[in-house]
Amino acid sequence: MPVYTLPELPYDYAALAPHISARIMELHHSKHHQAYVTGANAALEQLAEAREAGELGMVNKLEKDLAFNLGGHVNHSVFWQNMSPDGGGSPDGELAAAIDDGFGSFEAFRAHFTATALGVQGSGWAVLAWDGVGGRPVVLQLFDQQGNAPLGVIPLLQLDVWEHAYYLDYQNVRADYVAAFWNVVNWPDVAARLDRARAATAGLIVAGAS
Repeated sequence: MPVYTLPELPYDYAALAPHISARIMELHHSKHHQAYVTGANAALEQLAEAREAGELGMVNKLEKDLAFNLGGHVNHSVFWQNMSPDGGGSPDGELAAAIDDGFGSFEAFRAHFTATALGVQGSGWAVLAWDGVGGRPVVLQLFDQQGNAPLGVIPLLQLDVWEHAYYLDYQNVRADYVAAFWNVVNWPDVAARLDRARAATAGLIVAGAS
């Protein structure tokens, strides 16, 4: 059975400083992300064992474990690529056009995304996603690692607002962390994700969607 593995970062742990410190990046990647990878693999293994033994009394609990840990693995895998030491600024091309069409302007989108990130209660994410049914970009809060995500959306840009993502650098001032994030956003990566999402979900648009 294939197993999930921790992806390598496309930059050094210190590359995003001073916006995100090397210490946070090292802990976040090598400890937190690794824990989700380990948890997802364990859940899959335990589900396989339960099926083989015909003992499915714990299947619901194990499926929840898989959803949480696989969510953590996927979210972080996107998050690392969404950032770059050469990031910041604003998008251009088709991504800029989609944001303008969906939110009115880049400034309006940035304000919406920031408010979403600051409004997460407890642990979670702010996400710019492509709605493959409606054919539009949407912003959403993702609770913990998987809760509150609409079906049919593909993440384009994700910001981790769990405290472990910023507390060593910014303590409890999440707003400063969110402001710093805009300095490292890898817009070419977000644009490439938009292109792939549009191509992959074109057939999902249903009657009645506009």
